[in-house]
Amino acid sequence: MIRSYKRPWRLASAGGRGPRKRTFAHPARGVLCGGRVPAGVELGVLAKYPFLREASAYIQSEGVPLEEVLGDPAYARARAAGKARVLEALERGPEPNRVAVAPADQLSQLLAYPVARILVSALEDTYLIRRFALREAIVAEALLKDDSDDVVVHLAAQLPMDLRREDGGFRLHFSDFLRFTSTMRETPWKLINQRVERGFVRLRRDKALRVLRNAIQRHIEQGLPLPVNDEIWSAFRTDLREIRGLLDAKKATFKAEDIGKVSITRFPPCMYNLLAQIQNHENVPHMGRFAIVAFLHHIGLGNEEIFRVFGDVPDFAADVTKYQIDHITGTSSPTEYTPPECSTMKSYGICPGPDRICLSIRHPLSYYRLKGRETRPRRESPATAV
Repeated sequence: MIRSYKRPWRLASAGGRGPRKRTFAHPARGVLCGGRVPAGVELGVLAKYPFLREASAYIQSEGVPLEEVLGDPAYARARAAGKARVLEALERGPEPNRVAVAPADQLSQLLAYPVARILVSALEDTYLIRRFALREAIVAEALLKDDSDDVVVHLAAQLPMDLRREDGGFRLHFSDFLRFTSTMRETPWKLINQRVERGFVRLRRDKALRVLRNAIQRHIEQGLPLPVNDEIWSAFRTDLREIRGLLDAKKATFKAEDIGKVSITRFPPCMYNLLAQIQNHENVPHMGRFAIVAFLHHIGLGNEEIFRVFGDVPDFAADVTKYQIDHITGTSSPTEYTPPECSTMKSYGICPGPDRICLSIRHPLSYYRLKGRETRPRRESPATAV
């Protein structure tokens, strides 16, 4: 556990790559801070998009140290709102209109975001981080639909992505388009089907906001988890216990079902979880889908059997899914792909944590083969083996 920080511990709310700083970034010049903007308007915008750099600067200007947010009754509403954001990410869909109008409530909503990040960080769970980032991104996309183009461009610049207004829509540099649509394999999102001029992809406003959602989600994910100390654990112990209980209950619903001639009791935890999430209608990231397809192929499932596994995923597209399966299995390509090694699975955040067998192998297929040569203790499953 990390030692307590010296007072004041600042509530940095911006995520991103590189070393994590606990001081606030100076506000960049732009539509939210260029010139004098009425305090209520500015605070309202920051409450809607608390991952902006200006949000950190605003909190700093208010002189709010962590110690007060942790226990001062004046910030009870912010603590409750932060916890609600985390529970919302696990329990139900986001509520785009949750941002309050009154300035006092807007400040609570603004402070709720770093509180939520602290709670998510304290539990250090990849699934929770992904759910939290996705829900925050979905909320931001919904709010941006009613916001100005100036705000859209300003927000995009901080992610960063080169998004510019043009002829009632937007244009996005093709490299950013590829970077933030890499998990969107449907035909309408292929670069070859876009209108590209001088290195920029022309996008309608709704499509630009959809790409922006992916960028926001990645931005938030990359900023987590934060280091958490004993003081934070003590202050939020009850809340963390409640969130952990809900998280464990959610994961307990991820029970993989038999899919044919293969034995799911021999699946490593990573593949068991991926299969369970797919069957539970969760939106599995692209690398997770690639890994499970290659894994199922190499343990003996045919392409049609693999195809049926993906029939209920949220963004299922039959033609795209069939093409990808045929490509990964070598049916329509010269390469028959194998699943990523354990180290790669960890780097992509789709390893849920090793069990006792994982500690002796380096590849998911080795787990499946090894598991077939041993007798499993009674009532033990891939989700509970330790």
